[in-house]
Amino acid sequence: MNECPAGLEINTQCVNTIRTLAMDAIQKANSGHPGAPMGLAAAAYVLWTRFLKHNPQNPDWYDRDRFILSGGHASMLLYSLLYLTGYGLTLDDIKNFRQWGSKTPGHPEFGHTIGVETTTGPLGQGVTNAVGMAMAERHLAGLFNQPGHDIVNHNTFVMCGDGDLMEGITSEAASLAGHLGLSKLICLYDDNQISIEGSTDITFTEDVSLRFQAYNWKVITVEDGNNLDEVSNAIEAAINETEKPSLIRLRTHIAFGSPNKQDTADAHGAPLGEEEIKLTKECLGCMPDEQFCVPDGVLEHYRDSTRKGAESEEQWNALFDEYKKQFPKRAEQWTAMMNGSYEEQWEAALPDFSDSEGPIATRSASGTVLNAAAAKIPSLIGGSADLAPSNKTFLNGSSVYQKDSYSGRNIRFGVREHAMGGILNGMCLHKGLRPFGGTFLVFADYMRPSIRLAALMSQPVIYVFTHDSVAVGEDGPTHQPVEHLTSLRMIPDLTVIRPADATETAAAWRHAIKSIDTPTALILSRQKLPVINRSAYPSADMLENGAYVLNDSEGTPDVILIASGSEVSISMEAAKILGEKGVAARVVSMPSWELFDKMPQDYKDSVLPPTVKARVAVEAGLPLGWEKYTGNDGKIIGISTFGASAPGATVLKNFGFTADNIVETALKVIGKR
Repeated sequence: MNECPAGLEINTQCVNTIRTLAMDAIQKANSGHPGAPMGLAAAAYVLWTRFLKHNPQNPDWYDRDRFILSGGHASMLLYSLLYLTGYGLTLDDIKNFRQWGSKTPGHPEFGHTIGVETTTGPLGQGVTNAVGMAMAERHLAGLFNQPGHDIVNHNTFVMCGDGDLMEGITSEAASLAGHLGLSKLICLYDDNQISIEGSTDITFTEDVSLRFQAYNWKVITVEDGNNLDEVSNAIEAAINETEKPSLIRLRTHIAFGSPNKQDTADAHGAPLGEEEIKLTKECLGCMPDEQFCVPDGVLEHYRDSTRKGAESEEQWNALFDEYKKQFPKRAEQWTAMMNGSYEEQWEAALPDFSDSEGPIATRSASGTVLNAAAAKIPSLIGGSADLAPSNKTFLNGSSVYQKDSYSGRNIRFGVREHAMGGILNGMCLHKGLRPFGGTFLVFADYMRPSIRLAALMSQPVIYVFTHDSVAVGEDGPTHQPVEHLTSLRMIPDLTVIRPADATETAAAWRHAIKSIDTPTALILSRQKLPVINRSAYPSADMLENGAYVLNDSEGTPDVILIASGSEVSISMEAAKILGEKGVAARVVSMPSWELFDKMPQDYKDSVLPPTVKARVAVEAGLPLGWEKYTGNDGKIIGISTFGASAPGATVLKNFGFTADNIVETALKVIGKR
């Protein structure tokens, strides 16, 4: 049993208040994770009251330090800190932990609770977001800082646990952070040696310190995570490091102070129990029968400590006023980037494509559009998972982002799709940047957790997914996406766009850049596609509607052919053949289900008249979902198996993506076969 501390002074009271609030809130909710908040309370107290540059009165000021709780299950640690330091949470909010409509959900949610920098829960995501935020800070510093005028100069702090470090995404992100020398990234590692199933030595016996040293991180060990001075000295040393990111390894005790559950897995994911809470409070020197107790002086002490944050913001404002006088154009650009605004003529800079140029792969058209946009939008930054030549994601007018050139806008993520997704989220959350990232569509699976979180957080990240179907060809089924379009479409609030040609690709990029609260996935072809002559057919700007009538017949159509991407041009060819056979066929280009579904019903009915039951959907992917548009009387030409290794045109032909097969299917639907 732990000895009860004697003569509690204010620091100890402040630390213990975090512990008791966590215990009480989780017990009242009968749900939660008390162990980590209790073990990390001392380190969190030191960081938030002595080092963190923040101002609760203006939580979003630009040069604040960022704090991320990667182990989101320890959310009561963060909620306690937000309440105690004055971010607007009340004691009633703490009491309402994990309840319907509360400001204190089970895991921290960005945009839901003031002061929460990112949504965390899936382990490793928070660490990776922190890498993205630190990368954004260095990039903006490289663009805007001038001698004597460091308007971008803040740290990114992240707290994580053993589970975070076990996840592969963290290894990917930490490797890149070390390579880039992100010295303003500081990770406090809660080394409590406990996971859900028990002691970490059943699965996790590597030397974490050596691993991070190999990643080119500075590693600092604190043997007693409750020793405030040791913790303080470690954070100060990390802040003073100028060449490497820092990992502070804190030896802590899960559920510190609990006589029966300290250092056990029992304290990880369940309330301690009323009797154990009383015993723990006695052990900590707190009133055992009082719930949600905040001792006299504690709240005042916490809120006094944030005054220096307000002073820091005042100093920054004065510095920026001087900056505006000396560097007015840079200051104007800074303000525009922070506000997410672009120069008025950026849309006019996007290229027009002509059918006289010949067929163009939409991935190539995308690269042309991206470069044109980036020339007018300095906030566009991104790269590829070692696939830039294939994804066409390289910005020709910019340098490469490296430790000696953080101002570069071309990021070499390496073969790290999982980390790339989380880093893009962190860069977007930081504000000031519009990040994009590219890989093959088949590898979107590696990024799915991060894409899902981008959608959950309403972050307008842009994903460039190329090599979009079995038309990839010779690389075979391992590289031929089949189910991936359907899989991405299942993510709420993600806009998926599969353009039919170069002109639709330009329109897709326009939509993605203008989107401010949803991520966008651009699905692009490897193979060349015909450029539709827009003087003879509707403008590609109709893409904004999600679907539109591209080619129509006179009068009511006998059949409607609905297609996306590379299958649109094949459907156009099929419609011509059907016309020669006396069948009136309408061709609908449907690049985005999500955009079409948001349209008014009368528009949707004008594109897909309810009276025309004969419909054929054509897409080189899983048929699932297309029945929403074809109805029970229609047919879907899709793929329900994996692909095959052969030239792309051969694969498409053998799977039925030919004009002749579309014609035959259409004739069957209308009963002429």
